[in-house]
Amino acid sequence: MAGSPWKAHGALERHSLLLLIGIVIVVAIGGLVEIVPLFYLHNTIEPVQGMRPYTPLELEGRDIYIREGCYVCHSQMIRSLRDEVERYGHYSLAAESMYDHPFQWGAHRQGPDLARVGGKYSDGWHRDHLTNPRSVVPESVMPPYRFLAETTLDYRDVADKMRTMRALGVPYTDDDIKNAVQDLRDQDDPTASPTGLHARYGKNVNIRDFAGDPGRITEMDALIAYLQMLGTLVDFSTYQADAPNNLR
Repeated sequence: MAGSPWKAHGALERHSLLLLIGIVIVVAIGGLVEIVPLFYLHNTIEPVQGMRPYTPLELEGRDIYIREGCYVCHSQMIRSLRDEVERYGHYSLAAESMYDHPFQWGAHRQGPDLARVGGKYSDGWHRDHLTNPRSVVPESVMPPYRFLAETTLDYRDVADKMRTMRALGVPYTDDDIKNAVQDLRDQDDPTASPTGLHARYGKNVNIRDFAGDPGRITEMDALIAYLQMLGTLVDFSTYQADAPNNLR
């Protein structure tokens, strides 16, 4: 039918500029529909008991993990697929990355996913693996990182890092930041009193000499401390996604 409104799109198809403007308008409307509601939600991440910010030593270890490019070959995101769950454990929850800036998700794995690696191997295994990967995994293509055990950890700016994380939303308190250096030292010293660490970060904190070099805190200590806590904060034996507060 001549003049039918159903044929009005012909003008858009004949003029590329009008078509481009129409596309921008439609995409903008769609984007607003998806994004605007998020500003009115109190929290887009369901709360999960057990989650806490990284300790100062773990935070330093995470920075080393990123610095050395570990994320390039190892993701920290278990998909909700049967083969993934059977191999790596419970699928990853958004809350497990709520204090990560940036998060360590990924689509490529040259090596296994590390979201649940904490407690899976001993500190000695990690030391051997980082020093000479093929000594424990013969088919590994990972390069050696023995220099981490020879490099003293420089943690002079750990309090500043925590202030930066707080500005990004991590709930570090003034007390956490004030005691950052002492907490870092205490976590690597099994003879130190755990009272302060437990008061600030809870009971689920590994306290020991991670790299096997007593009296010295190395980059190896920090990295192993970080790896050993991955996936250990949430008790998945009691977690139920549909339960009040996720726990029964």
